[in-house]
Amino acid sequence: MASTPDYLHFILDQLSDIPEISYRSMMGEYLLYYRWKIVGWIYDNRLLLKPTEQVKHIIKTVEMQLPYPGAKPMIYVDTVDNSEYVKKLIETTYQHLK
Repeated sequence: MASTPDYLHFILDQLSDIPEISYRSMMGEYLLYYRWKIVGWIYDNRLLLKPTEQVKHIIKTVEMQLPYPGAKPMIYVDTVDNSEYVKKLIETTYQHLK
């Protein structure tokens, strides 16, 4: 199942205070960029972030999920209705990417 544009726009609305958020459509799914770095994906109407130890410490119960078979596990963000929380996760992910 591909992600819906409605879900993409919901996530973008949650991140609207961050000026340098962008996305790229890729085969019915979306790559999320922050300051030109990939920080995560929207895949099957799920927000998935690149795994960093710092984000794992912020999320109380970390659930790793595969965006698709054969992919590397990603951090699944199940609480997307709290914009401050989602922004903190995106910014922390960005800060700790190599």
